[in-house]
Amino acid sequence: MADLFSKWKNGLEKTRKAAFGRIATLFGATQINTETWEELEAILVQADLGIETTEEIIQALKQHVVQEGLTRTEELQHALREVLIQRLDPTPVVDFSYQKPAIILLVGVNGSGKTTTAAKLGWQFSRAGKTVLLAAADTFRAAAVDQLQVWGERLGLPVIAGQPNADPAAVAFDAIQSAISKKIDIVLVDTAGRLHTRYNLMEELKKIHRVVGKALPGAPHAVWLVLDATTGQNALQQAKAFKEAVQVTGIILSKLDSSARGGMAFAIQESLGLPILYAGLGEKPEDLQVFDREAFVNGILEKNGK
Repeated sequence: MADLFSKWKNGLEKTRKAAFGRIATLFGATQINTETWEELEAILVQADLGIETTEEIIQALKQHVVQEGLTRTEELQHALREVLIQRLDPTPVVDFSYQKPAIILLVGVNGSGKTTTAAKLGWQFSRAGKTVLLAAADTFRAAAVDQLQVWGERLGLPVIAGQPNADPAAVAFDAIQSAISKKIDIVLVDTAGRLHTRYNLMEELKKIHRVVGKALPGAPHAVWLVLDATTGQNALQQAKAFKEAVQVTGIILSKLDSSARGGMAFAIQESLGLPILYAGLGEKPEDLQVFDREAFVNGILEKNGK
């Protein structure tokens, strides 16, 4: 458990230092006053929580102050931790034992970390005793196919890929047919993320969604949106577009270790109402962690390793 906490703490260092670190200096032995609330509000907004979420957190803290008779700023620290944890939904258990093969679509814009995340997820599922097939359906970006194949070789995971510029839906269809015949447990479909023609991208994703359902009734069984944590609030508009197009069921926050904008997790929860399933805390396969709301909040509020 110590290693796990250390992983979260280290992975959230940039967010903690850039934004939430200022909270530690605010929580001293002074009296709670108007300036306390104004400064805390400014810190939370700058930490990428968003104005609406920030206002709700401030109101919740003010209720704590009244109900518990808090008078000093240091007493607010525990209350803030509890309020932040409650703002995030508990992460549901990912369980596909009811379905074989289980088809998971990974969606998101180019550069969000989809392909790497697909490989890391495949590694994690395989370590849990599942057989995994990776489908390289980002056929318009040759580098994405190559990248997934390299990951597949490194991690010992089979990859189904089409020719450059092949129909992505056909690649997904072939992967599912292969998985059915070989009795594979899980198929991870890496899709394209070209935003310069957003309409075309969304139509393409809808087609993949439809074709996957024809290849295996009931599929896809999950659609996970990979969001780059370094983009902060800017990722929300992207997320809404994907949610409307392909019925996203969960969020994966990539590159948290490279971001000072980890506070976006609260805004995502507020705006999308979708569970955050995994968080990328580093480059290694094992650095993709099941999202833990308590570890996340503790990680962004820690100071000087205490």
